[in-house]
Amino acid sequence: MKKTIIAKISELEKSENVRVIHAVESGSRAWGFASPDSDYDVRFIYVRSKEFYLRLEKTRDVIEWQLDETLDINGWDLQKALRLLHSSNPTLFEWNNSPIVYKTTDAWMEIRAEIDDYFSAKAGLYHYLSTANSNYREYLKGESVKLKKYFYVVRPLLACKWILERKCPPPMLFTELADAVLEAEMKPIIDELLHLKMCTPELGEGGRIDRLNEYIEENLVSIKEAIDAMPQAHRADWGRLNALFLAALEKHN
Repeated sequence: MKKTIIAKISELEKSENVRVIHAVESGSRAWGFASPDSDYDVRFIYVRSKEFYLRLEKTRDVIEWQLDETLDINGWDLQKALRLLHSSNPTLFEWNNSPIVYKTTDAWMEIRAEIDDYFSAKAGLYHYLSTANSNYREYLKGESVKLKKYFYVVRPLLACKWILERKCPPPMLFTELADAVLEAEMKPIIDELLHLKMCTPELGEGGRIDRLNEYIEENLVSIKEAIDAMPQAHRADWGRLNALFLAALEKHN
């Protein structure tokens, strides 16, 4: 499948007249708990010609290349990505930390060398806490729940714990997060769920896991309190991002 994905990236570069500077896996496969039938969530960052960015008319800054039962491939223009990096968008740090890389370039390596300087702990915490909150409310409050959704709540909560402890972007791999910040008493419950998730083609509904729900609710409250007590994040400077954008353009043209 990796060869297929790399070929798809080459195909879109020719068709769209762009240069992909970084392409990774971003979903459950990158998190390390893919089911046997999980699709491939491929995300990429691309750059166009200098003339494209000098147009007066508004232009698209995303490419949605493919979406079917197996492949979900879409990406962001580098200009969009760097603007979001300025506001410490957590998605970019996840793409940067993905353990599954399909393509990367010197242009991305220059960005990678400085990307963590733009990380805001408070912005990251808000993002992950919001993700955990919304998934918990939508999927895990009933007597019968979608069991795989526990990972879509527990993972962002563990990401919050990582950020609170280390003030840096969390790793993508769920097991790395769990080994670092998950309490020992919760590991047997999570390990059993993880085994089911990775061995079952479609992990369906089951009874609510009360102890895990209690753990989630306790952490939703404590993490919110920790965020509220943090000072406002320092606003990042545009200068270096402008320089990185221009350097990537020079490499493309």
